[in-house]
Amino acid sequence: MENEQEGPERQDRSVGRRRVLVASVAGCAVLGGVLVLLPREPARPAPPSPGALAMAAVGGGAPAALPGLTELIREREKAVRARPGDAASWAVLGVAYAERGRRLADPAHYPRAEKALRTSLTVRPQRNTRALAGLAALANARRDFRAARRWGEAALKLEPRRWTTYPLLIDAYTGLGEHKAAKRTLDRLTELRSGPAVLARAAAVYRDRGWLEDAAASLADAAAGVRAPVERAAYLEQAGRLAFERGEPDVALRLFREAVRLDPGQRAAKAGQGRALAALGRTADALKAYRVALAGQPCPQYALELGELYESLGMPDAARTQYGLLRELVRGAAAGGADEGLVLGRLEADHGDPAAAVRRLRAEWQRRPAAEVADALGWALYRAGEPAQALPFALRATAPEPGGGLRDAVYMYHRGMIERELQRHGAARRHLTEALRINPHFSPLHVPAARAAIEALGEPPDAGVPEMDDGVG
Repeated sequence: MENEQEGPERQDRSVGRRRVLVASVAGCAVLGGVLVLLPREPARPAPPSPGALAMAAVGGGAPAALPGLTELIREREKAVRARPGDAASWAVLGVAYAERGRRLADPAHYPRAEKALRTSLTVRPQRNTRALAGLAALANARRDFRAARRWGEAALKLEPRRWTTYPLLIDAYTGLGEHKAAKRTLDRLTELRSGPAVLARAAAVYRDRGWLEDAAASLADAAAGVRAPVERAAYLEQAGRLAFERGEPDVALRLFREAVRLDPGQRAAKAGQGRALAALGRTADALKAYRVALAGQPCPQYALELGELYESLGMPDAARTQYGLLRELVRGAAAGGADEGLVLGRLEADHGDPAAAVRRLRAEWQRRPAAEVADALGWALYRAGEPAQALPFALRATAPEPGGGLRDAVYMYHRGMIERELQRHGAARRHLTEALRINPHFSPLHVPAARAAIEALGEPPDAGVPEMDDGVG
């Protein structure tokens, strides 16, 4: 009985199979056989091109991959040749040039960026927020923070809710030492936008205010919240720098290595590896890492660090080669409109002409009275034999601000050595010890000098009136 009930169903299935077979045979020559009878999967969209990814990154305030930037530049160059009146394409081209120059430490891209951005403004002189913001980004890359502030504020006035302008202004305010303005701008940014790019920007502000735990937490969240390898690598590099500054070279090395694994073009992280490896005593590996970083991103700061590492290893000729390279890079930067006067002043103070360093850094101080410039100028004055003039700048660099302030090991070391020269032994001992507490690996050259100075100062006296710090710090 059961078989009788199943008979018609089996017959139907058999008929269905025959129909499929007939359709397969009949259609194979024209339509590819039985596939025409099967449901098709929806076509998957093609993955975005590197240029499209770079365009999205540049427009969204995120790091872009170097191959993507190259493709984006090629696309936009073609677009402006075909449509010279396309203000938007000129602006995107200018921003891409500026970002490529920054990533490669190649200032030759900056004049091209400026020409493209100013062409965009000529084509569209009114309400061209994209070009104004691009000029702010270019000025930041050139370390012309006053111009960056001017362009950024002009862009913000046109479109107060355009969130990508706020990070540009934060960089400009920070470069000028205007940390309160940077914090206010960050507060406004976080009201408008959240996400990894904002978290990373917040971390930089927190770091400058001395809120290191908050900075580390923000960077961890930023790195965890992105999928793009280039963006994640940039946040890991930032986290690695923070870890090194906190005296954790092993943690820094892991972060830098992961950043390079994700983005082999992340040369800042490669230089960070050199810094961390030197701190861990792996000097051969450190030298190799620095050389790789410099080959891909010839940054004057890397040349200074590598030269000082060579000098600490008793290799003065190799050190002088790096110092010569630094001077060449600074000249190239100036030709591209970029200001590398700060790093050149640091070089001259320790390895050249301290009087020339003082002149250069006084001019830099007039342009931007930031803590890093105060520190460098104070140290140059000390090296030039003017410790009394140096002290106010050292105090300025290390003085806590309302709500906090960065406690930098290098700044503390410089202050301590200046105070030692002025016979302020208690303050000198305290600040040299603080430098080594913050980061016992802050410099392969100056850490031994700090330890020797502390030993020479000896133990503090058992009693007496504590020395004052002139009401600062």
